[in-house]
Amino acid sequence: MKKFRFPLDIVLEYRRQVQDSLQVELGAAAAEVRRQEQVLENARRRYADINREYREKAALGLSIAEMRGYETGLKVQQGVIARELSQLETLRRRMEAKRQELVSAKLDVSSVEKLREKKLQAYVKDVEKSEEQFIDDLVGARSNSGRSASLES
Repeated sequence: MKKFRFPLDIVLEYRRQVQDSLQVELGAAAAEVRRQEQVLENARRRYADINREYREKAALGLSIAEMRGYETGLKVQQGVIARELSQLETLRRRMEAKRQELVSAKLDVSSVEKLREKKLQAYVKDVEKSEEQFIDDLVGARSNSGRSASLES
């Protein structure tokens, strides 16, 4: 009997490749999110360091120019934090979109795989039925030839 051939194997392979590609893209997006989280953490740490230094020096006494310099530095750092946080949120949204694409791709692959499995089971059932029919025909032919031989004697 001929070998099982699923007509949608090409589609299944393509969908698997898409799924693998999306998995890689999701990994890259997750790495970008982690990198951006580190950038944001560094910006927050820098703000805390500037603020701590400002408070320590303010306790000892600062000139107005130095005070304004620290306040400007803190405002700038707040802007950096806001910008990095916004970038992080954008990256998280992209990552979530990739995750949703991956889930959809996995569903696509799964549906074709289930269809393939059903077709394979039907094929195996047909093969078994065909083999049973062949055995029945063979047994019938032997019994008929046995009867023919006994009738001739």
